[in-house]
Amino acid sequence: MARSLNEWLWQHEFWLPPGITWQDMQESEDVHYPQPRDLLLSIPFALILVVIRCAFERAIALPLSSKLGVRDKQRPKAQPNPMLETFYSTRCKNPEEGELISLAKQCDLPVRKVERWFRCRRNTDRPSLSKKFCENSSHIRVAFSFQKPWLWDHRECWTGYPQQPLQPSLFWYYLLELSFYWSLVFTLPFDVKRKDFKEQIVHHAATIFLISFSYCANYIRIGTLVMVIHDASDCFLEPTKIFNYMKWKKTCDSLFMIFSAVFLISRLVIFPYTVLYNTYYYSMEIFQPFFGYYFMNGLLIILQLLHVFWSCLIIHMVYKFILQGTVWIGFYSPVHYMGREGPPRPLGRTGVHLGWIPSCPSEIIHVHS
Repeated sequence: MARSLNEWLWQHEFWLPPGITWQDMQESEDVHYPQPRDLLLSIPFALILVVIRCAFERAIALPLSSKLGVRDKQRPKAQPNPMLETFYSTRCKNPEEGELISLAKQCDLPVRKVERWFRCRRNTDRPSLSKKFCENSSHIRVAFSFQKPWLWDHRECWTGYPQQPLQPSLFWYYLLELSFYWSLVFTLPFDVKRKDFKEQIVHHAATIFLISFSYCANYIRIGTLVMVIHDASDCFLEPTKIFNYMKWKKTCDSLFMIFSAVFLISRLVIFPYTVLYNTYYYSMEIFQPFFGYYFMNGLLIILQLLHVFWSCLIIHMVYKFILQGTVWIGFYSPVHYMGREGPPRPLGRTGVHLGWIPSCPSEIIHVHS
């Protein structure tokens, strides 16, 4: 059964244009094409990145955070109470009013004191600023630049497709990108738990799938365009959050505006022209549509819809920042809001408080003071 499934999955009609079979994609000593087995290398590379990240956070990021003035708030600890601790660990971290009354009777305590105990207990579990600083500093990425002809002449993306040899620089770029996202998946259980935890899992899984699919189908040139466009704005995001933790308000404000401009231009202008128009029209000059053509374009259109959604939020944030000098964008469920001591507070009259800011499709970035 596994063999039949494998044969069905790798039918050339799914992956290659009409008239091209896997026999036409045979490698030689001088010509190499993307092979699905190459993607397995991303797993050990991801584990290496995890080790490097742990060493960096402990040896460099943590001491650096204290030298740069990142101070953790002293949070009062909840008094030991086995009954409340059991309820907190097994039932709910934010009990309703009826549950608070019931717990107060069982513990022979005032309702107000029980409510305060849960608030202190939740604050104890909140990650410290230094931990967030270390995590964000280890996520800083560099935008790569390639001197490739298809970056400027987009018809070059399809010259000779699909018989486009795999260049070593593109192989390593793909491997590093895929390894990076695998490393994020491996460290999710240990990273700061944000309220978009499930969305992060979905995003990382979708990104790994898209990178893997474009590699297997030899959409390498289109794939590099997509990744370079996304990396252009991502490289400003983590520094913005780091300066926010350091209370460098003017620097944070400036980086936020730069990030917003780069994000909007790259996702709403450059991406539709260099990627969507390219894959939809230019590719048809070379081959007739097939399953991979429709599938790839469908994924890219979904990606663009996410770009539009996140861009609307960023435009709203920029509008509020220009008019009011403060920014906060967030969506709070009733449970999450009750877990706070009040509504969200901005950093200051002229500060940017980053609530939800996307770096990649469906990714939600939180920065809390």
